[in-house]
Amino acid sequence: MTVRTRIAPSPTGDPHVGTAYVALFNLCFAHQHGGEFILRIEDTDRERSTRESEQMIFDSLRWLGIEWKEGPDVGGPHGPYRQSERGDIYTQYVDQLLASGHAFKCYRTPEELDALRAERKEAGNFMALKAEDLQLPADEVARREAANAPYVVRMKVPREGTCIVKDMLRGEIELDWAQVDAQILMKSDGMPTYHLANVVDDHLMEITHVLRGEEWINSAPKHQLLYEYFGWEMPELCHLPLLRNPDKSKLSKRKNPTSINYYRRMGYLPQAVLNYLGRMGWSMPDEREKFSLDEMKANFDVTRISLGGPIFDLEKLNWLNGLYLREELTDDQFIRAMQEWAFNREYIDQLLPEIRPRIQKLTDVIPLAGHFFAGLPDVAQDDFELINLPVEQQKELLQLMVWRFEKVRHWDKDSLFEQVKVLSSHYELKPKQLLAPVFMAITGSLTSTSVIDAMAILGSDMTRARLRHAVDVLGGFGKKKLKALEKTEQQLPLID
Repeated sequence: MTVRTRIAPSPTGDPHVGTAYVALFNLCFAHQHGGEFILRIEDTDRERSTRESEQMIFDSLRWLGIEWKEGPDVGGPHGPYRQSERGDIYTQYVDQLLASGHAFKCYRTPEELDALRAERKEAGNFMALKAEDLQLPADEVARREAANAPYVVRMKVPREGTCIVKDMLRGEIELDWAQVDAQILMKSDGMPTYHLANVVDDHLMEITHVLRGEEWINSAPKHQLLYEYFGWEMPELCHLPLLRNPDKSKLSKRKNPTSINYYRRMGYLPQAVLNYLGRMGWSMPDEREKFSLDEMKANFDVTRISLGGPIFDLEKLNWLNGLYLREELTDDQFIRAMQEWAFNREYIDQLLPEIRPRIQKLTDVIPLAGHFFAGLPDVAQDDFELINLPVEQQKELLQLMVWRFEKVRHWDKDSLFEQVKVLSSHYELKPKQLLAPVFMAITGSLTSTSVIDAMAILGSDMTRARLRHAVDVLGGFGKKKLKALEKTEQQLPLID
């Protein structure tokens, strides 16, 4: 048997460091056993998936040094490797589950489901919804079917008992069937959900071991049940510990930059970032902290993974990156790394329209565009006190802007300005007034190139990191105030 592992990211935004972390461990596990590592794209979310995000996944993983044997961009004998191109395959297996009685068509409307859940909650019934709870009377099903009413396909799951899931790190995990719902397998638009697609794809692509984040443990009973329904052998499971913030919360873009693109733009070396991810819950036999990808592959042992949540500590990453800059690069390599970072042609092309109309000589570029090449601006509360808005209000609107920008699907100046207009209306300020503290947070100055254009060029993670930094400089928020501000944000108009 050839050991085969996979990474299956969704192309719905910037490539996440968590994707790189899981990909690295899958790659090393496959190498440890002389096996193969493949990449699959889970793009069943038609609204959010883009080819641009897909390409960023390819580029960022390759920048780190992670390569795959098969995938959408390299081909292979088990393709296609995009789930959006495998619709007929999934339909075939959904039909099989319907025919065998292991799945059913559910014609319940969203409103009916909400009412059913509310009714059960009021009655103190917190069991997950099962087929018996969801199925309508036969005559009503026939009526809706005749009217071509939309439906989803759900799997049937036991009402009681326990499911035993075997995990390579945790041993046997017991999960209560009462808490497992009748999972949707195929949506009303004919697209599969993750749960069906990943099981079918892993089987057809001959995946033998699934190393994934521990957030999928509660879904494992559904996947195990599907393997039983199809009569297939299930891959061995290994649920990796989640990356965490220093406060032990799950690593998320709400608190820290999570995009690989951010770390690349900040001037981190790919080998340092990969080395750091390799230390997330795993260690070399001799406990050394600095090691190459080849050294990790040669020494990898899945049993050395610790279940304690690994902390993604930026200070530690900075220290490690500094070691690489000082100790691992020759002068020529150092110069080349600087050139690739500072004079990236694609990045410079974006800057030209912003700086050329405003300069008279090349030395004007540095003061005008220096913030495009910096990390977090060196700002203090005194800088914000120069702005004709109460500092507390500035802090609030900067925090609200962080949250609003998290929801921006298409990161461009038009989308950003729409969010600015929402906040301007909320605070009854002109956009120019509202943008004054944003100028300071993003550029470290009150005058610069267009701050909207600057944010569009800097990207989502860098923009939000600078806004968060400004909030911290202004003293941050207590839990009570932050919770109240979250309620305010939730009441603001949604902008797609």
